Amino acid sequence: QVQLMESGGGSVQPGGSLTLSCATSNYTADRFCMGWFRQAPGKEREGVATLSTFGGTSAAFGTSYADSVVGRFTIARDGAKNILSLQLHNLRPDDTAMYYCAAGGLRGGCSPRRRSFAYWGLGTQVTVSS
Repeated sequence: QVQLMESGGGSVQPGGSLTLSCATSNYTADRFCMGWFRQAPGKEREGVATLSTFGGTSAAFGTSYADSVVGRFTIARDGAKNILSLQLHNLRPDDTAMYYCAAGGLRGGCSPRRRSFAYWGLGTQVTVSS
């Protein structure tokens, strides 16, 4: 069974930084889409960033970002450890949300606008406040 587990969330002041990680287990596909999504109280889930690869553990095809996080967040994959990361910089209060990682095939494309994935983690909380 494929399992995803997020970590690295926490509480920071505006302008601060965090690094989120998503550990993957039993995920053997060498062509896939992985992404980060977030959901704030009272709002629908929204895509943050995605990463696609065709080459397995050491190759990536591309990355995509939501307009609201361009220049502030960076998605990356450590193939050797099967970890997907998200670096969050210059955080704002409206970045406060539960952040989830997801993984699936490439048939549905790979962008923050994609909504359907085969696998989801349980989330990690990010809170930005003074």
